[in-house]
Amino acid sequence: MTDAAAPASPAAPRTRHALWEDALAIASGTLLISMGVALFTTAGLLTGGTAGIAFLLHYGTGASFGTLFFLLNLPFYWLAWRKLGAAFTVKTFLAVASLSLLTLWQPGLLHFDRLQPLYAALAGGLVTGTGFLILFRHRCSLGGIGILAVWLQEKKGWRAGQVQMGFDCLIVATAFALVEPQRVMLSIAGAIALNAVLAINHKPGRYLGF
Repeated sequence: MTDAAAPASPAAPRTRHALWEDALAIASGTLLISMGVALFTTAGLLTGGTAGIAFLLHYGTGASFGTLFFLLNLPFYWLAWRKLGAAFTVKTFLAVASLSLLTLWQPGLLHFDRLQPLYAALAGGLVTGTGFLILFRHRCSLGGIGILAVWLQEKKGWRAGQVQMGFDCLIVATAFALVEPQRVMLSIAGAIALNAVLAINHKPGRYLGF
């Protein structure tokens, strides 16, 4: 059993985040994630998570990405509502909407004239991982596999970063059949950097706000 499974001390105080703190966390977390997404997309790298699965299915079947993404997320939102509560689900919906708007506006706000792919992979992974860390510490995610990762950490003691790292690496590795190997390897490096932030910093009992 890893230290992630060790429960927090029952005597440790728990402090609920105020609504304004949750709002600021969603805004700052999604802003950081959108910057990471910009680094990945500008360098032509792939992403993990539910969006990564939807892209792979889209490339493999020709079905609409939007339809696939919506359908893939349905069971995860059900899991969030039933197992993690209404507050977590509502905050997750708000985070998804915020990221959608930021990525829509981003081309007019951020432009890279020169971007080295390895730097984009590592910096993008670290920035995106920090954004996810902020969301997770306020019991929020961006849906999909992020919901599953948080639930498994709370119920099974499995580190959210390790769960998401496993899924992301599997998704990106599957892309070997669709894109050139160099881009896939860089994407895996980005996924490892992203989820290393979570695996190191997001452990049960170390952060008691909720």
